[in-house]
Amino acid sequence: MLDWIEYQKQIAANNAQIGRINHEILKGYRALSDAGKSTNLLGGKVRELIALAVAVTRQCDGCIITHTDAAIKEGATKEEIVEALGVAVAVNAGAALIYSTRVIDAFNAKTQG
Repeated sequence: MLDWIEYQKQIAANNAQIGRINHEILKGYRALSDAGKSTNLLGGKVRELIALAVAVTRQCDGCIITHTDAAIKEGATKEEIVEALGVAVAVNAGAALIYSTRVIDAFNAKTQG
């Protein structure tokens, strides 16, 4: 298994390097992140639960550790996180089903029926 604590430190160190070379990249990322919470209608915990579900669907380990940490800080329980992950699993299964229809469509196009 991944050493999540060390991985999070490595991400922070590497992001700092990127920021020293081109601060505008991190500034732009931060602007996007801040814009998503400007109205705060969902609240921090719900935003982080959504972020975790997206992180799983995008298979982003850096996102997983970052948003797990943030979700805990926002008061999310393990049970709430698992519920959010259940949504990600269901959506991924649904997406696979929908994209499966594209295979049938491509097959039909190639075979005329």
